[in-house]
Amino acid sequence: MRVCGFLQAAALWPSLLTTSSLSIFGSSAILGPTALAKNDDPIVSETEFKSLPIRLEYFEDSDVVIYQTEDHALYRSTDAGSNFKPIKDIPVNRGVRFIRHEFDDKRAYILTPELTHYRTDDRGETWTQFFVDAMVSDWQPPSQVLRFHADNPDYIIFNGMDCEGIFCAELAMYTTDGFSTDARFLRPNTRGCWWAKSTKTFATGDKDLDRDRSICIIMGEMSTFKQDQRMVISDNFFNAKDADGVVQQFEPNLDTNRPVSGIVNMAFVHGYLLVATISMNTAEMGLYITDDTLKWHRAMFHGGHRLEQEAYTVLESTNYSIQIDVMNTKPSHPMGVIFTSNSNGTFFTRNIEHTNRNIEGHVDFEKISGIQGIFLVNTVDNWKEIEEYSGDKLDGTRDDPKKKVTEITFDDGRSFREITADGKRLHLHSVTELNNVGRVFSSPAPGLVMGIGNTGDYLRYPAHEDTALFVSDDAGLTWTKALDGPHKYEFGDQGSILVAIHDSGKAEIGEIKYSLNHGEDWKTAKLPRKIKPWILTTTQDSTSLKFILVGEDTQQYYVHAIDFDGLHERKCKDDDMEDWWARVDQDDNPTCVMGQRQKYRRRKKDAACFIMKEFEDPVPETEQCDCTDLDFECDYNFVFDDDKKDCVLAEGSSIPTGDGGCKDGSKTFMGSSGWRRIPGNECKKRKGEKDIPVERQCSDATPPNSPGTGSGEVESGKQTVFEGNYNSFRTWYLERGDSSSQNDETVIMRPILRSDGGRESSDEIWITHNHGKKWNMPDAINKGVAIWDIVPHRHFKDMVYFIPNGDGSVIYTTDRGDSFHTFKPPSARGDLSFHPDKMDWIIWVGSVCDDPDNKDHCRKIASLSTDRGDHWETIAREAIRCEFTGSSAYPYSDRDEKQIFCLVRKDEDPNEPLQIQRSNDFFQSKLPAIVDVSNFATMAEFIVVAVKDDEEKTLHAQASLDGVTFADAHFPYGFVVDHQTAYTVLDSSTHAINLFVVTESSEGREYGSIIKSNSNGTSYVLSASGVNCNSFWYVDFEKMLGLEGVVLINVVANKDKTNEPKKLQSKISHNDGAEWTFLPPPGKDIEGKKYSCGSTKGTEKCALHIHSYTERVDHRKTFSSESAIGLMFGVGNVGQYLGDKKDADTFMTRDGGLTWSNVMKGEWIWQYGDQGSIIVLAQVGKPTKIVKYTTDEGETWQDHAFATEDVTITDLTTLRSGSSRNFIVWGLQNGKAVTTNLDFSGLADRECVVVEDDGTKSDYYLWSPRHPLMEDNCLFGHQSQYYRKKPDRPCFNSYRLQHKYNERNCSCTRSDFECDFNFELDNHGACHLIPGFEPISRQQWCSQNPDENAFYEPTGYRRIPLTTCVEGKQMDKQSQAHPCPGKEEEFEKAHRMSGWSIFFAITIPIGLASAAGWWVWRNWDGKFGQIRLGEQTTFNTDSPWIKYPVMAAAGLVAVAAATPAVVKAIWRSAKAAAERWGIFDHWQGGGYSWLPGGGGGTRTFTTRDSFARGRGDYAVVDEDEGELLGEESDEEVAWKKDLHRNGGKLGGFLISIELTPSIPQLLHKLQEEQILEMPQDHVIKVALIIKII
Repeated sequence: MRVCGFLQAAALWPSLLTTSSLSIFGSSAILGPTALAKNDDPIVSETEFKSLPIRLEYFEDSDVVIYQTEDHALYRSTDAGSNFKPIKDIPVNRGVRFIRHEFDDKRAYILTPELTHYRTDDRGETWTQFFVDAMVSDWQPPSQVLRFHADNPDYIIFNGMDCEGIFCAELAMYTTDGFSTDARFLRPNTRGCWWAKSTKTFATGDKDLDRDRSICIIMGEMSTFKQDQRMVISDNFFNAKDADGVVQQFEPNLDTNRPVSGIVNMAFVHGYLLVATISMNTAEMGLYITDDTLKWHRAMFHGGHRLEQEAYTVLESTNYSIQIDVMNTKPSHPMGVIFTSNSNGTFFTRNIEHTNRNIEGHVDFEKISGIQGIFLVNTVDNWKEIEEYSGDKLDGTRDDPKKKVTEITFDDGRSFREITADGKRLHLHSVTELNNVGRVFSSPAPGLVMGIGNTGDYLRYPAHEDTALFVSDDAGLTWTKALDGPHKYEFGDQGSILVAIHDSGKAEIGEIKYSLNHGEDWKTAKLPRKIKPWILTTTQDSTSLKFILVGEDTQQYYVHAIDFDGLHERKCKDDDMEDWWARVDQDDNPTCVMGQRQKYRRRKKDAACFIMKEFEDPVPETEQCDCTDLDFECDYNFVFDDDKKDCVLAEGSSIPTGDGGCKDGSKTFMGSSGWRRIPGNECKKRKGEKDIPVERQCSDATPPNSPGTGSGEVESGKQTVFEGNYNSFRTWYLERGDSSSQNDETVIMRPILRSDGGRESSDEIWITHNHGKKWNMPDAINKGVAIWDIVPHRHFKDMVYFIPNGDGSVIYTTDRGDSFHTFKPPSARGDLSFHPDKMDWIIWVGSVCDDPDNKDHCRKIASLSTDRGDHWETIAREAIRCEFTGSSAYPYSDRDEKQIFCLVRKDEDPNEPLQIQRSNDFFQSKLPAIVDVSNFATMAEFIVVAVKDDEEKTLHAQASLDGVTFADAHFPYGFVVDHQTAYTVLDSSTHAINLFVVTESSEGREYGSIIKSNSNGTSYVLSASGVNCNSFWYVDFEKMLGLEGVVLINVVANKDKTNEPKKLQSKISHNDGAEWTFLPPPGKDIEGKKYSCGSTKGTEKCALHIHSYTERVDHRKTFSSESAIGLMFGVGNVGQYLGDKKDADTFMTRDGGLTWSNVMKGEWIWQYGDQGSIIVLAQVGKPTKIVKYTTDEGETWQDHAFATEDVTITDLTTLRSGSSRNFIVWGLQNGKAVTTNLDFSGLADRECVVVEDDGTKSDYYLWSPRHPLMEDNCLFGHQSQYYRKKPDRPCFNSYRLQHKYNERNCSCTRSDFECDFNFELDNHGACHLIPGFEPISRQQWCSQNPDENAFYEPTGYRRIPLTTCVEGKQMDKQSQAHPCPGKEEEFEKAHRMSGWSIFFAITIPIGLASAAGWWVWRNWDGKFGQIRLGEQTTFNTDSPWIKYPVMAAAGLVAVAAATPAVVKAIWRSAKAAAERWGIFDHWQGGGYSWLPGGGGGTRTFTTRDSFARGRGDYAVVDEDEGELLGEESDEEVAWKKDLHRNGGKLGGFLISIELTPSIPQLLHKLQEEQILEMPQDHVIKVALIIKII
């Protein structure tokens, strides 16, 4: 078996080469390996190591071997392992990954943890350094760090990452010269990149595209979730395609006519490219396949099988089909079904069921090397028993309950047969029990196959007494027993030599066995010592006479080189060879596959010779066959029927008409027969073949969803009446994911009983799969079982758990109620927690009683299952709750996927305080406990813990990103939280924690403050005070779904009136709580009447106020929908305060809350459909027959009568995602509970399309949200554009649209900043320090930001965590910078100017200015200074004779102005160095600055990062900035101070002058305020000079 990759088990041992000795044993020692005489035994040499290799790899077609130890030391052998030498060109322990070039057998690469790596072009004889400006990606598998081009070996992609502290971003680099020069940048924010030409057999059909096309998986916009990842393609290395800088890339339409998000992996399989996708809400994956990167299809599986995450395996496939094994059982004892695709990978048909798999996803399947159509597979004979088995996980062990049997196919899986040895059925151990490296059964040696197994009814465990080595020399048709016991084995010299060594777990094997006649006879050769065999291998093509054996003896490891070169004295001649047909039927007649018979020329079994064609692969000869039915497959859009005898049109598909078909009124056309010859098939066609076109009806050419099927009407389904004393319903919608192959809309419903004691759930559970058109009661959850609770999986909505009311089994479904399964829980009536990435990982927390009759002696136990409840392990006792906290959504936080937090009682004592137990490995080990806690919460990337301080009687918060390191949260002034008060963690999806803290808890007066964290959750500032809550601490706080940072709250306006009921006012923020405004009221109501008060922007006296979260009966209801971008509804009133709900009306916004309109009088409930294209309103509590709907974003409303008699509506529902066109009206009619389906699909008769380059043809327009206080459309530092359907287009959204189209970063403004720690907003909107408090200290800030080297003195502002703004107004860095403790050297390097920079900054401008001054003195006409208003002059400022000298002269002035700054920079660098040496310690507080400010000096260059960060980009500031909130801008303050300190001198204000957009106006202003002492004519002259510059 050939070495093909990392040996994972070998990484457990330390490794160090101690000797490189050669020992020769036997009589051949005297002759040596080069002797010409025949030897009786092979020559064996030995090299000693102190570890197994983590990599042992041949360079293909050579005897060069690389041996890599666990500590990454590398050794090389040029003689097939006889001698090893260290690779000298590479420093010791630098090589982390050794990677061979896939398409050039002389090249290889050694990657290091740094930026410098090594390459070889001569099989490792010499190594050359190369540089890549990125580190090796930690997230890419080792085999995918370097991606190679199949045609051009110099084209290589490097998948790496760029890190700043703990935060790393993946990117891709590339080279087109084999790293002869430094790698170039390909693309940022990647999740892996590939060349389109990644295999020899894959091609785009265009040579230019084959050469340059690259494909990348990239992150979603502003998202770390895998579900948002996309795939993009570029044909010029992602460079700009025009002068506008637009990158040349496109997103392919994977799903026929649209792109698909959620790309998680790509794989090239021969001539196919496979792309796997995932989506929210489902474990089902989409598999998209192309054979040219141009045309894509989703793979469809016969029988409706689904591909689920970690439940399918792409097998070794052929050039003309793909084979996939799909798991269809529980994960604890997995089995699968093998499917084979048609030639373009679109439709898969079932080959064989009940295949044996293991929990790692390996399948007992292997093709016979070099021969088409033959493969071996193991299936589970007792599959019915295993499907119900719930015992221990015993896969592959002595007591494995699976009874595995081996079968073989010779016709590509169309039929299977048993294999036999000596007339008995034979079974072989396969891939799931691999005990060597490389292939399991075969090699390129023609027809030679070996395997370990036994005869009998089924396969025994490997160490069973019946286990033996079996050999076949006819590709598996017949077998013979070769050696007793388990063995490792290999093939050499194209099958002329078979080598085996007994497999033992002890160092007791001192010999090898070898056969020269296909395993019929075996000889023995001694080893230098007894060993425990680990690896037996040879060259990849099995043409060599040399083998390598790696073994262990008492913690020492030995590499034995075994050389058979001297066993025979001659090379095989032609008469020593025979023709061998690769496939024969039971009568030994050669059979055809893909239209060909295949034969090899191989050595006869008993020929006494060696082939000795080292590194020459055997090449088969072929003969063409006549076509048969097996040479044809189903044509495009056709699939096999259930009997696999005929091809029928696939559901939802149509038959292409070709050119001219079905025109001019014709009713028929000549179309596909449903069959086609398999592409690549070489059979000879005859007349009357299956693929001849046949006459078809034109109706077959019309897709079912083609235009014209819409009725134009809303249809109400038949009303369903539920008999019983019901007055309402509990409902659970099972959202579909984008990758779901099903199109059902499933709802689970449980009626609520009316009773004198209140409401209680009935025993009936109903399910509908078509959104309420038809309901049924599944027996599995209704008969013989009482259900206590219904718990949908939080992350995978296809799964629902039905918890019994007692000790019975939990019933669950994984396929949306189509089928049901059970498991026995560890206790009765427990609480379930789910892992966000692993569907089968669940935690159960329930009570276990020592005495079932005494409930006082019970305790809560937390149990973990990783196989969906089949097996449980206890992880915590006296547990209140447990939660999975590891998630792939936040890779930068470095949380382990096995991380769990449990809230438990200390020492498992119910009387002890609470603490948090946590682990990164399912409690195999524990992290230090967090003691004296109240609770913990997870929200987005944050974990927040509430910790009690019993001495201070207060409650503190701690936050963490990785779940390991927690930091204290620093609250703003006045926040001393009583330890009896609990925090409420609000929606924190914008990279900051929103924490609600109760500040008033009196009954009926409850309210509190929302404080908001920085990006790591440690420093909090006040966002809003007086926010309304109720006695359950529910808060009137809600974010607008689908838009960033839009938040609505209700505040208590009369906090100081303790004897009055609360008076509420609504406020909205468009920058995540940094600033709040009132909701602007509409000018008129829906009837055209004016309101009692009016305001254009919303004021304290007149605004729109909305009833919010605390008043909702169903907290699942929301103002908005994530798919209806910018749309929002609310029930409220216009006035000074929020009024009574019974007097409220219904309002709507179409622009994210900037403007509102009254759409209905009274209280109506709403639901969004078709991603906001349909909105339905219903009035609850009043008898009615109608609902209202709009298809134009609420501009007009229409009535729809859904019933013939009045119904009192209790609810209106649809999918929460807002993607459906169906709704359900729930209500009461004549004392009975009723439901009615509303189907709006008839309103539109075609799918909407996006046409990016033609807005008139597109069914969508681009909409941008904006901030009400800003003139541009920048929110959070970027302009976002979203697709919204044009209201007048009669079409529907056939898939969930990716609404965000584009995003562009903006310059920073005031809106990108919020008040810093211990600062608060004043009445003018400026941030000021709270009297009596100190800003955050350097020590505290640097400890919270360990990756930064500079601390800026607090300005009162900090960046909003969500903003992406660049440059512009850096309000948090308009102050002096200081080094963080321990980072002085890094700070110095980042902030200092080099000597050469200072020299040239001074001398070059002075030289140029001097030359220009000399020229002016010699050539000007003497009119310098003679500027007269109204006088015509010949002075032409645009003349080059004037313009450039004046600019040079002005440059001299600028140099004079800049000189103090340069000197200051020099002084600052020297002072920083002196401070490190302790020279200036006694000067603290009394320093002097060359520029105004003294005492360390306020930076006066610009409001941006300038000299302090080594920059000099003086950008222009918007003249309106700083005036929005009625305050002087920071720049104006700086100008005044600067000019005062410089006495109005020219050199003192030119630096500040450059910041103003209106220079004359500013100069006049400074004159009026007596800051600038300069005559008026000088002001004009200076302004003119500056303008010229």
